Amino acid sequence: MIIMKAVLKTALLVATLGLSTACSSWVYRIDIPQGNFLEQKDVDKLRVAMTKEQVIYVLGNPVAANPFDTNTWHYFYALKGGRGNNFEKRLVVEFKEDRLVNINGDFTKHADFDKPLDI
Repeated sequence: MIIMKAVLKTALLVATLGLSTACSSWVYRIDIPQGNFLEQKDVDKLRVAMTKEQVIYVLGNPVAANPFDTNTWHYFYALKGGRGNNFEKRLVVEFKEDRLVNINGDFTKHADFDKPLDI
């Protein structure tokens, strides 16, 4: 009988501890990054009339390319935080005749964007 009480107390203690950690805020929740991580300093390197290859060299391949409009590239970065602090950044790069003509999105254009690079 004493052994049964000890086993029962141990089982109850283990169950209580197990259930309390399942409902706890201490559980680790992983951050999930997706897409192209870009910084303003990367976008500042872009200049009008750059080729597509030059843009890929600076920013990397776009995360989403429209097969019906090869002159518009979408760069997207999303970070889904484990604790709910979500973060998103977008950049749309537009080309005309395989040359960069415009960018827009969550980044600002550099003051020298409209000055082509000297090659």
